[in-house]
Amino acid sequence: METLRKAVRMALTDVADPAKAPAMQAYMKSSMPFLGVQAVPRRAALRRVFAERPFDDAPGWRGAVLELWREAEYREERYAAIELTGFRRYRGFQTTETLPMYEEMIVTGAWWDYVDDLAVHRIGGLLAAFPDTMRPLVLRWAHDDDLWKRRTAILCQNRFKSATDTGLLYACIAPSLSDTHFFARKAIGWALREYAKTNPGEVLRYVDHTGIAGLSRREALKNLRVT
Repeated sequence: METLRKAVRMALTDVADPAKAPAMQAYMKSSMPFLGVQAVPRRAALRRVFAERPFDDAPGWRGAVLELWREAEYREERYAAIELTGFRRYRGFQTTETLPMYEEMIVTGAWWDYVDDLAVHRIGGLLAAFPDTMRPLVLRWAHDDDLWKRRTAILCQNRFKSATDTGLLYACIAPSLSDTHFFARKAIGWALREYAKTNPGEVLRYVDHTGIAGLSRREALKNLRVT
C-alpha cells in the first residue's frame, strides 16, 4: 500500500501544474492544498498506476483506498482514493461490505467534490444492486444529523431515471425540507431536476404539493421553464 501511495503521489506530481494550484484551492475553499492537476490528466495518470498495482482481494483494495484517503496531503490524493473505488477491475468488490469505507469518506470528506461523486456513483450503485439492504440504510442517512449523509441519501438516485424509487426519493428529501443549509437546499433541487428529465409532470406536482420554494424550487424546475 505504501508503494501505491508513493506511486500515486509521483504520477500526480508529474502531470501537475503548480501555478494552477492556488486557484483550485481557492475555488474549492479547501484547507488541504492542491498539486494543480486537472481532471483529464489526473484520471489518465491514475489509470496507469492502478493497472500496474492490482489487488487480488477486496480487503486489500479497501485498505489501499482508506490509506490513500487518510494519508492524503493534497486534495488530488483524495480524488485518487475515490478513483480507486471506481476502478473497473474492482467492480466485483462493490458489495455492502464497502459501506463503512464509503461512510468514513463521506463524513470526513464533508464537501461536495468528494461527497457527490460517492453519493451518485458508489452509494447509488449499491442501492441499485442491493435494494433490500440499502433502502433502510439510505432512509437512516436521510434522518442523520450529518449534513453530508443526508445529502448522499437525497442524491444517490440521480442516475436512476425511470428506475427511480419516488417513494424513497421523497422520503429522503422530507427530513431536509426545513433545512436552510445551502448544500441541503441544493441537493433537493438537483435530485428533483434529474428526475424531472424522466417525469417532469410528477416533479411539478410534487413541488407544488410540498410548497418547495427558493433555491430548491429554482433548481428543481430549472429546465421546465416554470417560475
